Amino acid sequence: MKRRFGIAAVVAALAVALTACTGLPMSGPVVQGLPAGQNAGDAAFAFLPDGPQRGATPQQIVDGFLKAGSGPQGGWETARLFLASSFRDTWKPTAGVTVDDLSARSYSPDGADNDKRASIDLQVSPVASVDANGGYTVVSSTKPTPLSFSLARQSDGEWRITKARDGIVLDQTTFASVFHPYSLMYYDTSWTYLVPDVRWFPATNAASRIVQALVKQKPSAWLMDSVRSAFPENVGVSASVPQTAGVAQVDVTGIDTQQIQQTTLNRMLTQLTASLATAGITSVKMLSGSTPVDATVLAPPSAPPPQTVLLTDKGFGLYQSEGQIDPLPGLDGAVAQQHPNAIELSADRQTAALRLDDGTVGMLSTGRPMAAIDARPGLVGPTLDPRGFVWTVPAAAPTAVRAVNDAGKGGAIAGAWSGASRIEAMRVSHDGARIAAIVVVGGRPLLEVAGIIRDPDTLVPQRLSDPVVIGTLPGDGLNLDWLDDTTVGALAHDGDSITLVAQQVGGTAQSIDAPPGAVSLAGLTTVETVRLRGADGALYLQRGSTWSPVGSGVRVLATVQ
Repeated sequence: MKRRFGIAAVVAALAVALTACTGLPMSGPVVQGLPAGQNAGDAAFAFLPDGPQRGATPQQIVDGFLKAGSGPQGGWETARLFLASSFRDTWKPTAGVTVDDLSARSYSPDGADNDKRASIDLQVSPVASVDANGGYTVVSSTKPTPLSFSLARQSDGEWRITKARDGIVLDQTTFASVFHPYSLMYYDTSWTYLVPDVRWFPATNAASRIVQALVKQKPSAWLMDSVRSAFPENVGVSASVPQTAGVAQVDVTGIDTQQIQQTTLNRMLTQLTASLATAGITSVKMLSGSTPVDATVLAPPSAPPPQTVLLTDKGFGLYQSEGQIDPLPGLDGAVAQQHPNAIELSADRQTAALRLDDGTVGMLSTGRPMAAIDARPGLVGPTLDPRGFVWTVPAAAPTAVRAVNDAGKGGAIAGAWSGASRIEAMRVSHDGARIAAIVVVGGRPLLEVAGIIRDPDTLVPQRLSDPVVIGTLPGDGLNLDWLDDTTVGALAHDGDSITLVAQQVGGTAQSIDAPPGAVSLAGLTTVETVRLRGADGALYLQRGSTWSPVGSGVRVLATVQ
């Protein structure tokens, strides 16, 4: 069943410290605001699962143990009560999470092997998994997974588990209540933009988990070569993150702040502040050995306010109310003269990548003639990156990606979309460190992301990381765009049905019916501000649970880098 989705900015409070939030995560569940002075961690919902009951059968013990996975308090102390004392301290609940369909669980017949020992087999149907570092992966296989439990009767006559796989098992509904998505914030390789790496942690003690992961762990494998962290490799961090008067205190260890450049200290504090903002923490003080560190939060590059950009019979520019177009100086006339059928505009609104009616791709910059970029047949719509490179690829040749600027620098991109037989669309994220695409693999339409790896000196794109599947589509892909820093929006059609899917990169997806005939979309800052264009030239805006036409005669709905 499709349902309306909503994504709210989780870094609104951080905007006080960071005067522009261009590089910060803008996604998370819609929640009621907290009372003044209360931290998000204080209001986190927590399950209090029951411990083992006297006289419970082996299957009841296993069932209670699985339910107790919803209680991370005290290192899953309630779940450990279901374990024999010899196994209690060796079981590792943080090894990962299997997220399954509760209705598909199936136990083997309950019974003891003898009066002292028993074995219980359970079949689960995973829909996702979370690894030890909080990385979320969609499970595409429908094959059930077997889980085996060994039990022994204890000296008091009660059954306890003596052997089980590390990690916990949670059904989808419980998982969404216990674990929440948070963003570890890294820098792109130019130290300009903040890049989110979504991780799933229990809401209990979320701040401590975020800090430990940011400082002590590495970025996700697919992002490893596309981002940087300011934290030195030998740095440590305190296990707890106390909060006083709304200010989180993070004590870093193993460094001599007198020997570290001020820019590095500022970047460290910026990463901490932006990461903890996703847990509702508005201010961070960095300490070293309990001594405050003199550091300043750095603001990311500013950007113009997001607006809808259209090409209509009236010209090319910013959409205003009642169908009026505010022309873009230096580009409006030049773009309109080219009669493009796909447009991506740079963040500063000085450059546009165009696919023309003859299928070729060009690049227009204010005050300059159009530069020819790619004349290969069958190109999908082009996408720009913040370094001025236009990315192109033929739909029938997904691995043949190129990234070229108007000076002719750049070229073929190695490692692009391996395994795909077709690509329908691709978009570079605003930070230039990631790229998303709709691809077809084995006949299935998938959403994939990859990290962009650049020359460390020139920042020319060279290759992509191994792509990661972040979701599936309910039909053939039409178009996609970044809706915010952690969410990709995609249009898919199955017969006459059109669906808009909002897929979190490293998380869950939500979908809504789109207007019949919708063919393209453009994201602004959140899912609620997405714009759709119909094949008849209508412009749609989501209002409540419906789509309202707010314009007509739209020839191209442009995306903005």
